[in-house]
Amino acid sequence: MHIVIGIVTDRILPVKQLAKSLASRYGYAWTVLRGLVKTDFKLRYQGSFLGIAWSVLKPLMMFCVMYVVFGKFLRMSDGTPTYPVVLLLGISSWQFVTESTNVGLRAVVDRGDLLRKIHFPNYIVVVSATVGALISYAINLVVVFVFALIARVQFTWRVVLLPFSIVELYAITLAVTLLMSTMYVYFRDIAHIWEVLQQLVFYGMPIIYPLTFVTDRGGWIADVARLELLNPFAQTIQDIRHNFIAPETQPTIWNQFGNWGVKLFPLFLTVVLLWLGIYLFRRNSRKFAEVM
Repeated sequence: MHIVIGIVTDRILPVKQLAKSLASRYGYAWTVLRGLVKTDFKLRYQGSFLGIAWSVLKPLMMFCVMYVVFGKFLRMSDGTPTYPVVLLLGISSWQFVTESTNVGLRAVVDRGDLLRKIHFPNYIVVVSATVGALISYAINLVVVFVFALIARVQFTWRVVLLPFSIVELYAITLAVTLLMSTMYVYFRDIAHIWEVLQQLVFYGMPIIYPLTFVTDRGGWIADVARLELLNPFAQTIQDIRHNFIAPETQPTIWNQFGNWGVKLFPLFLTVVLLWLGIYLFRRNSRKFAEVM
């Protein structure tokens, strides 16, 4: 009995020491992050009559426009009852990306005075922008879920895979935001360039039009359309739609390609970009105060 207790105690002690070490190293950073996220979220819609409701209304209004134009007039629909919910989910997911990057790329410059006065890791101001957008995204996912119930979506076991897809979407978004926030300190033109690029990326991905609208035509056009899934943003958003709403009608990179090297390419690219974003941000963060 004493031997068993001794073994358990020996195993618990390293865990406690690890927890204590992590708390002492990241405890202050975590406190600052929570404070910034809370403050930013309150100030984002301060003075607005509808307040936080705008985080839901913006993607809903965009959905209405896109659905009428592309779904009704241009008939770019897959013809299924779940298409409107799939469209809303895609727009909400892209809204998270644009909100994170547009706010995050300016975070270091906008928080320049705070970074000079208070000592804390610079990356927190960028992460706080993405976490704030993630909160809005979570609210939108609840709205999508309600619409899915109204549309009588038949949920499957793949719903359990949804958190993994969202984590990947957050990772690639954070990677791009870190890269652009680093460049924005030196080159303010990055904001204008990204404003144009995000429009090209948005219309170049199967968000407002279903991927099957192109792949069903066959031939080289279908092959080119499938290559869109090599884009980590397109791949993750398609996975989110597939796992959450419509596994039968939403093609993903996992069922469109047989080669595992191709299947894992977006995930590999996400890891590389995240590493590169963290590396470049940390390498240049000490010079931010001087440059600004």
